[in-house]
Amino acid sequence: MNVDSHLAASLGFHTSKYLAVERERRWLCRAMPDGLELQTERITDLYVTGASLRLREARPVSGGSAILRLTRKADVDSCTRLLTTIYLSEEEFRILSSTLPSKRVHKLRHRLPPKSGVVTAIDEFQGELSGLVMAEAEFESAEQLSTFQAPPFAVLEVTGDLRFTGGALASQGLPHDLSELLAANAG
Repeated sequence: MNVDSHLAASLGFHTSKYLAVERERRWLCRAMPDGLELQTERITDLYVTGASLRLREARPVSGGSAILRLTRKADVDSCTRLLTTIYLSEEEFRILSSTLPSKRVHKLRHRLPPKSGVVTAIDEFQGELSGLVMAEAEFESAEQLSTFQAPPFAVLEVTGDLRFTGGALASQGLPHDLSELLAANAG
């Protein structure tokens, strides 16, 4: 786990039994690069108002069963968060999604083949966030996270920019300076 147990407890994770550590970096992209995707899911995230909870519906575009889950996250720092997840039935998801106050985010997630144990995905946002394309990479270790080179299609790393977290995008929408950020990093 490599996270201090006192820090985890202060974030509401009193035991490591059901705790996972997520290490992640994110980048803005101009567009979805051609020919890289392994599989695509249609994702609807519901960020529960006033809580650090997210309901997620992930449906493979090629068909098949949805993965439905409720996740609680707490940030340790800009790259590291603690989380716990409960997988849900269709009925449980329907009940929670229809009763909990939330903001929704819709996106297509394109998962790329893992390289050296690093999983990379590219999100094409839909609806009110249309036009936003972000890549993210998840890491097994802090060393992998710190030594990873940005994907060649990435324009600007936004890992430390809280405006580009799922919760912020759901509640505040696209950052007003998105076009300027992309233009300033053309090259």
